Amino acid sequence: MHEIEVNVRFCETDLLGHVNNNNYFVYMEDSRIRFFNDLGMVGNDWNFILASTKCDFLKQVYFNQTLIIKSHVVKIGNSSFHLEQDMYEKESGDLVAKGQSVIVQFDFDAQKSKALTDEMKQQLESHRQTVKEG
Repeated sequence: MHEIEVNVRFCETDLLGHVNNNNYFVYMEDSRIRFFNDLGMVGNDWNFILASTKCDFLKQVYFNQTLIIKSHVVKIGNSSFHLEQDMYEKESGDLVAKGQSVIVQFDFDAQKSKALTDEMKQQLESHRQTVKEG
């Protein structure tokens, strides 16, 4: 499990006073980039693209709250992996949003997906959790 904290800034809220839904995707992106960096999967060239993303909004979040984003891998393929990102309000521990992403290693010169190395798969496997049924 990979974790980061995000402090909600005033500019991330909307006229209703809660975090605008677009910002959850920014939080997820920040978390993904830190995840890649912490695993050492990013060198001089960025070689990952986001193929799919979604977010379920469960509770409202407001200015000055702190979120904890917990990321884990749920599936590893040949050139891609699925990342689940659960967002919790730090003080209450409430689950406020659930995000899912599919990330593909990409060869920008050839303009096609590129197989993950065995080393990358091992690093991803260390953050893998099985999806709970039900």
